[in-house]
Amino acid sequence: MKLLILGLGYSAGFFARAALARGWEVTGTVRSAGRAAELSRDGIRTLVFGGFAVSSALAGAVAEAEAVLVSVQPGEDGDPVLQRLRGELAAAPALRWIGYLSTIGVYGDQGGAWIDETRPVNPGNARNRLRVAIEQDWLALGRESGKAVQIFRLAGIYGPGRNPIAKLREGKATRLNKPGQVFNRIHAEDIAGILMASLARPRGGAIYNVTDDEPAAPQDVVGFAAELTGLAAPPEIPFAEARLSPMAASFYGENKRVSNALVKRELGYAFRYPTYREALRALALAGE
Repeated sequence: MKLLILGLGYSAGFFARAALARGWEVTGTVRSAGRAAELSRDGIRTLVFGGFAVSSALAGAVAEAEAVLVSVQPGEDGDPVLQRLRGELAAAPALRWIGYLSTIGVYGDQGGAWIDETRPVNPGNARNRLRVAIEQDWLALGRESGKAVQIFRLAGIYGPGRNPIAKLREGKATRLNKPGQVFNRIHAEDIAGILMASLARPRGGAIYNVTDDEPAAPQDVVGFAAELTGLAAPPEIPFAEARLSPMAASFYGENKRVSNALVKRELGYAFRYPTYREALRALALAGE
């Protein structure tokens, strides 16, 4: 299998390593030559794509790819991958699977209700309105080209080095208490697992929520991390007294419980970390 990952960042890196473990040929793109050299030493053929010029090597990788994962952040005017590589992707002869990593943020605020992929999107800000438009552009490419395009709407990503335990150790953890507020989460290894499951069962036009079983209050998650590690939990701060950046405030302005039933039912996926508890226990044992 020849896999091309456009945007080889944190979560896509887990997918790349899972693919390498299966003996696949993996090519990824990053924005800088220094990062490309670092990843190439890890066994991943890495090319530079900053969203503008397309090198002959990248064009060749698209032409040979059997699967493409897109994990590139949108630009102000849309998706740079679609803007620069749409024709090449549509024409790629062996390409049978395209995955686009989006966000559950496209659902906007749902008042804490449980929702699934049938819930109409309701983006609450320009950032997520752009994501909705890009999702539609990718699905249109799939219809027009006959390629199987899947949209994966990711919850808040965490894993080794990026989790409440790491924040506690760095002195950066906070415990804001907004009654009734929950957030959805997904471990990076489960993202990779769901992508692998989709590759085994492609369905053009599919949209999947990628989140674990238990939406939870953020202060509860930090408190559990503190109990596991013996680290001091920061004091709870009432939400009304918190000083948040506009980005952080936008997250707290949305409250929903997102179901993962479809990936279990259709893809047969069994979560390695069904909730934050299993994940944080494993991270604590590993010192991560």
